[in-house]
Amino acid sequence: MKILKPPKTLDFYALFTWKARNMKARAHVFVSGRVQGVFFRSETKYKADSHGVKGWVRNLPDGRVEAVFEGEEEAVKALVEFCKQGPAGARVTKVDLAWEEPAGTLEGFKIKYGYGF
Repeated sequence: MKILKPPKTLDFYALFTWKARNMKARAHVFVSGRVQGVFFRSETKYKADSHGVKGWVRNLPDGRVEAVFEGEEEAVKALVEFCKQGPAGARVTKVDLAWEEPAGTLEGFKIKYGYGF
């Protein structure tokens, strides 16, 4: 009986799955509902830091929370899913989501204060 060994070079499937695991993504979200005064920004920063996601989060004068997430696709998707629920005490009624091209210019994850645009 002859035992076949896998090829020493990467085949298309291996290359595709490797790329899929390392794809970058960027999401821009606007979260509506009872999302201010419930530690939404600090919990978002904690989740982003734990997932290795870069970006920022801030309160908006109209009562919404705005955030940008950039990093590995699965990690960014996890942050978007968190925004749909929010922390305990939050009541999310709507999440507007836009997928953007990753810029690669963000450093760490920050909470922005004030309404300066």
